[in-house]
Amino acid sequence: MLKRWLLILIAALSLAGCGYNDFQRLDEASKSAWSEVLNQYQRRADLVPNIVATVKGEANFEQETLTKVIEARAKATSIQVSPETLNNPEAFARFQQAQGELSGALSRLMAVSEQYPNLKANQAFRDLRVTLEGTENRITVARNRFIQTVQEYNVLARSFPTNLTAKVMGYQPKPNFTVQNEAQISAPPTVDFSAPKK
Repeated sequence: MLKRWLLILIAALSLAGCGYNDFQRLDEASKSAWSEVLNQYQRRADLVPNIVATVKGEANFEQETLTKVIEARAKATSIQVSPETLNNPEAFARFQQAQGELSGALSRLMAVSEQYPNLKANQAFRDLRVTLEGTENRITVARNRFIQTVQEYNVLARSFPTNLTAKVMGYQPKPNFTVQNEAQISAPPTVDFSAPKK
């Protein structure tokens, strides 16, 4: 009888340290954080048509810049995202690349818009710009939360003894956001004080 109780106690202790419940909790936390990232990216994508329509009203605005924004938005919104994207590094990288292209295109659009005084004076454009900046901040916050939850999950999946549970249950480390242009960021910036060409 004592031997049986001892086996039950050992089994209970080994299950308590296996991390199964922690994997479930962190998996749900990462899915929730991912949903918030998607919500903020969708919010930004919904702003783009209004920004493009406002900018189109400006005479002689650079058509190439507008076209790149429209194409980047179309690419970013065409990628089908599912919960499985979190466990597929290739799909995650495609999603991240498309969102990065949209961020870059919008940044170029905002930089070019500085050259158009009528556009800068347009209240609707200024309001959209402020909304876009706020949305970019929300994206950053949502991404940071996601990065943190995935980091916790991945540490659990790689730490002993919970890595044994991960292997048995098939819990793979999740992909996380990376810096797309790491080589460019590590290079010192080029500063040009020459007057802009007109």
